[in-house]
This record gives sequence, C-alpha cells and structure tokens, in this order.
Amino acid sequence: MGVGLVGALGSALCYGIASVLQALAVRRAPAAEGLDVRLLVRLARSWLYLLGLAVDGLAFLLSLVALRTLPLFVVQSVVASFLAVTAVLGAVVLKMRLGRGDRIGIGVVIAGLVLVGLSAAADKPVPLAASFSWGVLLSAVLLVVVAVPLARVRNAAALGAVAGLGYGVVAVATRVLPAPLTLGGVLTDPAAYGLVIGGVVALLSYSLALQRGSVTGATAPLVVLETVAPAAVGLLLLGDRPRPGWGWAAAAGFVIAVVGAVSLSRHGEIEGARP
Repeated sequence: MGVGLVGALGSALCYGIASVLQALAVRRAPAAEGLDVRLLVRLARSWLYLLGLAVDGLAFLLSLVALRTLPLFVVQSVVASFLAVTAVLGAVVLKMRLGRGDRIGIGVVIAGLVLVGLSAAADKPVPLAASFSWGVLLSAVLLVVVAVPLARVRNAAALGAVAGLGYGVVAVATRVLPAPLTLGGVLTDPAAYGLVIGGVVALLSYSLALQRGSVTGATAPLVVLETVAPAAVGLLLLGDRPRPGWGWAAAAGFVIAVVGAVSLSRHGEIEGARP
C-alpha cells in the first residue's frame, strides 16, 4: 500500500509538471475548429509538448502502480492534487503570483490528501465478468460520439467535462486490466483499447477547451469528473472500501481535496502563455 501511495503522489507531481509544459505549447498552437487529430500533429512539433507527453507517460506508469494496489477514490483524489503542483511551479519557475485564495487552496488540498491517505486500505480485487471490459470500451466509444459535436461548440466547460470523463475511463481501464500484466493479455483485453480511446479524447478535448474558453471553466469540470466518476465506479462496482472505521475520513478527505483542487483550477493553464 505504501508503494501505491508513493506512486500516486509521484504521478500527481509529474502531471503537474506536464500540465505546465503542455499548457505553454497548446496556447501557442493555431486554434482548431473541431475534434481534429491534426491538432496533436501540430503540437507534436513543439518540444515543450513532447516533453510534457514524456512526463505524462511517466505519470501514467506511476499511476498504474497506484491503481493496481489502491482504491480508485484514493488514487484519483491524490492525482487531482496536480493543480496544487502546477500552482507552486507557476509561482517558482514562471513567477506567477499566488494569491491568498491560492495558498488556502493548496493547504486545503494537502489537508484532504492527509485524510484520504490515513483512510486508505489495500485494494482487494473483486472478480469481474468479461463484459465489464467491454463496458469500458463502449463507454470510451460513446464518449467519442458525444465529443465530436461538442468540439464544434465554443463551450470550454463542456469540453473540459468530456476530458474529465476521458481521463476517468483511463483510470477505470487501468484498474481492470488483467493481472499480471502481459503483452498478450493487454492486447486481447477490450479495456486496453478503451484506455487508448479515452486518453486521446481527453487530450484533444482539453486542448480545445484551453483554446476556447476560460481556464477555470475548462479545468474545474475536468478535475471534478476525472475524480468523482472513477471513484463512484470503484465504490459501486469494484469493491473499493476505506479502512474499517475510517469511512468518514475517506469521504471528508475526498471532498476536501476535490474542492481544493477546483479552487486552483485557474492554474490549469499558465498565465501569459500565448505570445
């Protein structure tokens, strides 16, 4: 369990660093008109974006360790704290001003994470029907169906919500992949393809959201849905539970961490990134 917590914290740190790099690259790229994969091709010409993706990859590997050993509500609340990391990095590296509310938000996130960490129990996998993996893939495909028309509407909040659900699909898919992980097992599991589709939709939707609206409007729904949706799936369908007698701490810590992260959502993009 200790390894899982370290993995989750390391993942949040890496996601915070990656968000700084990717936000700078996204705001400098030409605006896209729809859910256009060519946006990722254009972004791939930016060394900042490629470095951000590499750090994202490291973050995913660390979250993989965490998701295989801890309940989803623990991992997702810890990962949501990446905005606190982004806020601190913005202040230290880019001299962005941290207001009183930002400092309070960072403290709230830390307090929530302490409660969640204290309530964490080792994951006890429950048997899942093969249809569950197909359900993950179907959810990812349905998300594409929803995202395509929304991508033509200049609504940052809606695109941020789609991105949050996409990252939620990635978290659930990672959790239900077969153990032990083998190349053959992954390639034959529908959840693996749901993971890829969900990740691509999330990347595209959030990039578009940052180009089309306010940072807070795009990032707040992303943080809420990428945290709450997988946690609900874990509690309702995957047998996730806190330590006996610590349910109150788990619930309070989860809510506090998410609220604190949402209060920091303006740091989902770096001020002044667009030249």
